[in-house]
Amino acid sequence: MVCLVCTGGIGSGKTYVIRVFKALGVPTYIADIRAKELYDSDSELLKELVGLLGEKILIDGRLDRRAMAGIIFSDSVLLEGVNKIVHPKVLADFKIWQESQRIKGEEIVVFESAIFFETPIFHPIADKIIVVSAPEDVRIGRIIKRDGITEREVRDRMNMQCSDIVRHQKADYIVITDGKRAVLPQIIEILNQVKGEKTDGLR
Repeated sequence: MVCLVCTGGIGSGKTYVIRVFKALGVPTYIADIRAKELYDSDSELLKELVGLLGEKILIDGRLDRRAMAGIIFSDSVLLEGVNKIVHPKVLADFKIWQESQRIKGEEIVVFESAIFFETPIFHPIADKIIVVSAPEDVRIGRIIKRDGITEREVRDRMNMQCSDIVRHQKADYIVITDGKRAVLPQIIEILNQVKGEKTDGLR
């Protein structure tokens, strides 16, 4: 089984690219969404987070993600502490999910994470890395429209992530989502290349 990692900066168009993969029948695992689901379903995870941050992150015994975010994003030490708790849980969950897809006979899966490059624990799962990319002005416009924030706030968020230059250097494939180039043919070309490499490996 080939694991394609899909990553990219804020506003790059990752969500759209993932929808295309899904439409083509490729199983996708979205790390951020699964992490949020694990907050509610994994009692041990919640216990560890409360141990680090205190019960102020709870409402009626459930995690208040907004309260947690307000604490950790202004404190890099606590943010790193949360990541050390959450990321191994997500990785373990992904591996279980990946095995379930293998049993179903799937040959390719996609793991999506905006912070893949910033999260070394995820690096070993990648067989190929897809970086979703768009011009900076396009990305800024998307986020302003989506989140209703200022350009300065968007740039602050972008500056917290690694640069597109670094991403492109580490990418096996780059998908451009500039609103001019069709995304579907780019995805199909990637899938054909990956399937071709699998076939060549069997010869």
